[in-house]
Amino acid sequence: MTSTFLPDKRSGPDVGLPPPAAGAAKGRARRRALHWLTAVGFQVPALVLFIGLVLLPMLFALYAAFFRWGGFGMPSDYIGTENFTQLLDNPVFVGDLWRCLVLVVLSLAVQLPFALAMAVLLNQRLRGRAVYRMLFFAPYVLSEAITGVLFGMIFAPDDGLADHFLGGIGLDGLGGEWFADPSNVMATLFLVMTWKYFGFHMMLYLAALQSVPRELTEAALIDGANSWQRFRSVTLPLLAPTLRISVFLSVIGAIQLFDLVWVTTQGGPDHHSETMAVTMFQYGFKRYQVGYASAISVVMFGICLVFALAYQRFVLRRDLEGATTTMRGGGK
Repeated sequence: MTSTFLPDKRSGPDVGLPPPAAGAAKGRARRRALHWLTAVGFQVPALVLFIGLVLLPMLFALYAAFFRWGGFGMPSDYIGTENFTQLLDNPVFVGDLWRCLVLVVLSLAVQLPFALAMAVLLNQRLRGRAVYRMLFFAPYVLSEAITGVLFGMIFAPDDGLADHFLGGIGLDGLGGEWFADPSNVMATLFLVMTWKYFGFHMMLYLAALQSVPRELTEAALIDGANSWQRFRSVTLPLLAPTLRISVFLSVIGAIQLFDLVWVTTQGGPDHHSETMAVTMFQYGFKRYQVGYASAISVVMFGICLVFALAYQRFVLRRDLEGATTTMRGGGK
């Protein structure tokens, strides 16, 4: 009679160890927690800076807008919405809104089309096009303060380079008080803005033009399309996402324009070149009416926020949906 030895299942080296599936689950949980802690560690410094330098000042400006406050101590003279109602009765601020609208319209109608035309031209095979690109982009690299001082000297009355140039070609009657004449100051200021900022938009368009597949334009050429038809039907639709971003940046920049105006004209003559940001600075740091200046900043923020949300909802919606779909697809 033989006996079969059956090992005791309760003994052996594997007793007390968790099942393999449970160990793998714990390992995944540990890695997930480590990844989460790493992400939090990288985000906390940026979040602290954002809260301390952006969010808290915005909330305090909103709080101070309901007080008559000179900027010293804590606001205590609560006046409700009086600062906001005074804005609507202030002809300078109403003029700021009108001038902001003029700058936006001129930027969209003149500056951006000019930048697009230069981008299309410099996208061709031209000798020395790299030099032209550098020269046209160089003004954007200069600070607004340097640009303002430079054009202050160029458009100086009777002694500036602009008047000397016009006098040299027999058009001295066109010269005059560029920044000092209320009827000319906004046109001169927009000329300076175009010189300063069109190179940035031109480089955006150049980058987008270089990503247009050459096969599409060649196919349109084979079909008999001329240069304008190829640009209108092939190139321009492919540039649409870049154009929409460029328009957004241009409008927001026109609303927030400050430093270039302050260096060149300080809002003069007689408020004819003043913007909302310049008015806010005048009341906050010149007249020490910080509560009133805070109300102006809140209105500026509200205008930018409403425009950004509406633009994203009605203009950038298709671009954002495409980006979201691509990101989800890449994560699978």
